[in-house]
Amino acid sequence: MPAFIDKEFGTITIRRNVKARSIRMRVAPDGTLRVSTPLYTPQLMIKRAVGSSREQLRRLLAQHEQASMVLQDGMPIGKSHHLSVRPGTTVTAKRHQQQIIATLPAGATLSDTAVVAVIREAIIVALRAEAKSYLPKRLAYLATQHGYRYQSVRFSHASGRWGSCSSNGTISLNIALMKLPFELIDYVLIHELAHTQQMNHSPRFWALVSSGDPDYRLHRKMLKTHTPSI
Repeated sequence: MPAFIDKEFGTITIRRNVKARSIRMRVAPDGTLRVSTPLYTPQLMIKRAVGSSREQLRRLLAQHEQASMVLQDGMPIGKSHHLSVRPGTTVTAKRHQQQIIATLPAGATLSDTAVVAVIREAIIVALRAEAKSYLPKRLAYLATQHGYRYQSVRFSHASGRWGSCSSNGTISLNIALMKLPFELIDYVLIHELAHTQQMNHSPRFWALVSSGDPDYRLHRKMLKTHTPSI
């Protein structure tokens, strides 16, 4: 099935349908975007449709992430937080030290849409704090170890990508990286550092990745079992 890479949403799959009369977009079960189009719609037109629908697509992805989130009392969040559920009079959630403390009134459950939405916002705060504490230091260390230079680091969460690298050397990292095992975090960081020298996925690019992560093929395969959503 054909696909293309979007700078914000990552891989977007194109499904051409002889019966389709317009371009339609949806979120697939794995959290990626799929576009259904009439049979002969040019890819340029599809990309323009995606570009003009970014706010709508962000809302669709957020709704999908919220609907697929499974919460449990005591569950780990990122690398150093955990969820603590307590009785209360209203639904609240806030980060306190290494905990996300959620209060639920009588009758409310962790599967309620409103509850998930409130706790998700607190999880984003916790993962962003972890990401800002860990990722810049680790990226700088790996860059020094392997001889890379980059301009700056920025963070996001409303994205279908683990990371990206711009032509000016700015590396963007998804705070959802903090949900991954450390070896997969390193793979993503090395992948983006390699893009500072090769803005493509050519054999030269993969040779750079291999020099920093000899097990990159395994890590690349493992990464496909995770989604960069929160």
